[in-house]
Amino acid sequence: MSAVKRALSRPLRTSCSSVYSSPRLASSSSLARASLLSSSTLSTSSSPASSSFSALPSARSASRFHTMASLQSGAATTPKPSEGVGYDPEIKDIADYIHNHPIDSDLAFDTARFVLLDTIGCGLEGLRFKECTKLLGPVVPGTVVPNGTRVFGTPFQLDPVSGAFNIGAMIRWLDYNDCWLAAEWGHPSDNLGAILAVADWVNRTNKAGGNLANGKIFTIRDVLEAMIKAHEIQGCLALENSFNKVGLDHVVLVKVASTAVVSKMLGLDERQTADAITQAWVDGQSLRTYRHTPNTMSRKSWAAGDACQRAVNLVLKVSKGESGVPSVLSAPTWGFYDVLFKGKKFEFQRPYGSYVMENVLFKVSYPAEFHSQTAIEASQKIHNQLKSRGLSAADIKSITNRTHEACVRIIDKQFKPMDNFADRDHCVQYMCSVMLVFGRLEATDYTDGSEAATSELVESLRQKIKCVEDPQFTRDYHDPSLRTISNALTVELNDGTVLEEVVVEAPLGHRLRREEAKPEIMAKYKRHLEGHYGADKVKELVDLGVDRSRLESLAVDEYVDLYVVDKSKYVS
Repeated sequence: MSAVKRALSRPLRTSCSSVYSSPRLASSSSLARASLLSSSTLSTSSSPASSSFSALPSARSASRFHTMASLQSGAATTPKPSEGVGYDPEIKDIADYIHNHPIDSDLAFDTARFVLLDTIGCGLEGLRFKECTKLLGPVVPGTVVPNGTRVFGTPFQLDPVSGAFNIGAMIRWLDYNDCWLAAEWGHPSDNLGAILAVADWVNRTNKAGGNLANGKIFTIRDVLEAMIKAHEIQGCLALENSFNKVGLDHVVLVKVASTAVVSKMLGLDERQTADAITQAWVDGQSLRTYRHTPNTMSRKSWAAGDACQRAVNLVLKVSKGESGVPSVLSAPTWGFYDVLFKGKKFEFQRPYGSYVMENVLFKVSYPAEFHSQTAIEASQKIHNQLKSRGLSAADIKSITNRTHEACVRIIDKQFKPMDNFADRDHCVQYMCSVMLVFGRLEATDYTDGSEAATSELVESLRQKIKCVEDPQFTRDYHDPSLRTISNALTVELNDGTVLEEVVVEAPLGHRLRREEAKPEIMAKYKRHLEGHYGADKVKELVDLGVDRSRLESLAVDEYVDLYVVDKSKYVS
């Protein structure tokens, strides 16, 4: 057993019918302690605090169907769905968490600050790619919305729905923001697209005399708390529930989490928040088709932006009085479970707290799909070994990658042609080959016509890398006390020499290597700023980012203004 496993190994919780507890969770969040005392299984019962909107008449009291019903006044006689049907407990639990459980974990807030900076930096880097920027801006070119959302790194001033799409798309474009890996994977900082767009719009409107969300002026501290809760909702739903196995894209969880946090931000009460969440579940869900052969394409890079804009749009509709769909998950035949989840109910490992933000993964070293991060790090070590021996990637006969199941399922594409950017950044063989050949992996290495994409050596080496699942790596991947993403590369050279296997279990952005990663996260942020701003502005933003108290107290619109440009060399 490795040092990592010896230090952190704990009994793996196998039952979802009791609440998971750990010393870390108990010490880091009073929210979790409260949940442990007040909640039973999340999937079967609601929190007591949510009872304010649970005392509803049964479905049997609703009007019976009658053939003459079409001749009657619907407005006068037909109840809204929420007047006759109880809310699913899973919906009530989320609304309760949003409204009744403040976050007090210092670790979560500190981590959220790094996530904020890293995510903004990733968005700025995304602007360097025309495939991204062609999708940005107002729906109608030239539109400027008074007091609208400002999109950092651009001159755009948009309505909050379009703003959420713009910000969400640019931060996800390069697959370089944070990551959460469980039964379902995803990128919880995608939710910043909705959170930042709404907070900025509300502030600008209220400072101009409006009264959105009762006149609220959001600070960065408020944004960080919203991020923590969005991370938690998306991540806890992902822990035990695989959406990809039923063909659904993980951005459904972005839509649900963003809907929940934006509801409170816009002043909706607990019941309205539940209504909005149900609307997110009943909304058509994205298929994973665009992420897999033979249809891999760039929608995977703007799918999160689409989820963010849908979330904001749905909340705005509910704020105008639109009701919810209370049994959206459990309704027989027509509910989410029966239609899209093969009749299974969601399972939960733990109550909502701040666990996900505290344990989220940063992509520090490489702009690459996260299941490949440790494989690329191992490849970098092998590249250096070969170089020290006077050898190169051309001397490699074959490579075996001992890995975990998710890597095999998502990014093992040994013999698939690399037709575009989307193929390359989701192929572990391509990413490892680029590192082995050039000793680097950068976002530009995925583009058509690039040195890496046109390299015959990269292409031949790619087809020499075979992935083999190690069941122990897969178990460690799912173990809540480890959550490692292990890859182990064994190289055979042309002369028959077999190099010692290089194993990397936890990538640099893992919680186990968080302190080691912090300077690298800030260096990454600074590097992404430098493509857009002069040295003085870069220093100002970096200095502000490391000054936690000053950053958290700053109004959101004032912070966003620091990133706004009148003209951009990347955006027309």
